[in-house]
Amino acid sequence: MTTRRFPFRWLAGLAWALPALATAGSIYLNGVNIDGVTAQKFDKANVRIDEKGNVYIDAPGYAVKAVSPGPGGSATSPAEGAAAAQVTRRYWLVTEQSVPGMTEYDIDVYVNSKWIRKLKNNEEQIVTEITKSLQPGKNAVLLTAHKVAQGSRKSVSAEHLFQVIIGEGNVGGDNVMIDNPLVRFKVTAADNDDLSREFSFTTR
Repeated sequence: MTTRRFPFRWLAGLAWALPALATAGSIYLNGVNIDGVTAQKFDKANVRIDEKGNVYIDAPGYAVKAVSPGPGGSATSPAEGAAAAQVTRRYWLVTEQSVPGMTEYDIDVYVNSKWIRKLKNNEEQIVTEITKSLQPGKNAVLLTAHKVAQGSRKSVSAEHLFQVIIGEGNVGGDNVMIDNPLVRFKVTAADNDDLSREFSFTTR
């Protein structure tokens, strides 16, 4: 699903106009009134102004919490209520190879359009946490496999496979247990062309 969003530069430029608009209406973040908030920027946001001058900002990944008066009756700054949501689960990338090196594929990993690392066909099993590369809400993972065989191929058997699994997991002792696989990508020695596949999932 493609959602049209205002360019970030447009949103940043809107900041100077908000105080003036506030005199005609109120400002709402994800349906919650945030009048008085200053010095805030919201990435990937939709902005709408109604006929009464109210400004509505829809920004997935941001949450607003109510603030209570502090000592002496002074309220905490409303800006402190507009806090970005956090990823609460841990996410891992794990590789599996029946026989390392036999597929002759290297795999590039991109998370949200950013290159993360290369998974080489002659490496032993890789287990790495990618939580910090993810954002609250929807994420995109692109896996691109490149055939690196030179000369005669080591194998053309489909039984020689190279698999990448990404999912929610936990650490128990020296082991990582993925209890909710979200991405599965596989190439085999029988494949000959470069292969790419994009996956999307929502973090929790």
